[in-house]
Amino acid sequence: MGHLQQYHHDGLTFDVQDAGPQDGPPVVLLHGFPQDASAWDGVAGLLHERGVRTLAPHQRGYSLGARPVRARAYALPWLVGDVLALLEAAGLERAHVVGHDWGGFVAWALAAWHPERVSAVTVLSTPHPAALRWAVRHAGQARRSWYVGAFQVPLLPELVLARMMDRGALVRTGLPAPDAQRYARRLGTRQALRGPVNWYRGARVRGTPAVGTVAVPTTFAWGSKDPFLGRAAAERTSRHVRGDYRFVELDGGHWLPERRPEEVAQAVLSRTG
Repeated sequence: MGHLQQYHHDGLTFDVQDAGPQDGPPVVLLHGFPQDASAWDGVAGLLHERGVRTLAPHQRGYSLGARPVRARAYALPWLVGDVLALLEAAGLERAHVVGHDWGGFVAWALAAWHPERVSAVTVLSTPHPAALRWAVRHAGQARRSWYVGAFQVPLLPELVLARMMDRGALVRTGLPAPDAQRYARRLGTRQALRGPVNWYRGARVRGTPAVGTVAVPTTFAWGSKDPFLGRAAAERTSRHVRGDYRFVELDGGHWLPERRPEEVAQAVLSRTG
């Protein structure tokens, strides 16, 4: 079986960047908002040099052939199912799963719900969901996450975000300008942003199971200058992992794949064998 360019799930077609030695240890790279699979280019290149195969999908709402309209289609079980379908398409029983931002939520859930498919998990920036919920109620995280509630409003968030991306707002959050411009070209319209914003709406779908304790080997890397995700949830994450756990605090902000590719790659390699 060769490298993948696309795979299918739930009637949708996903684009994927599958590169590196085909027989190398597999690492799945899950991007966040409002990124795409290219967020991992710097990290993936370093992993390839060490013999690692990487599979980085443009996730649901980002791939042109995978943009369902209803918010319910972005509930966490569907997002996890997309990654399981990627493993099946690649002929992989297990993989090291790495996630950043929203991709981190998917990585946490996949590791908790399907540990038999995850050899290790490395999450960047995003605390365990239970730790994040606690911090929203008790530690001031609600102030950092105000936009989550704002994104529940129909239509308006997409319009406002499209204008903000066109005016360079992502650069002001610390994202390098070339990356911000690339993401804006892909998602800088109201129509293109509907799916990505629906991740926030899908998170509130009733009946979604809780993300439980993670038992696989786990690394959580967090930037001490992250403007969106604070220290309280980062430090509390250890309470929700009973596998071998490593907490890596980096001198950086939120955009760790783009800004700290060497340190991210090293964290991944330390769990990849």
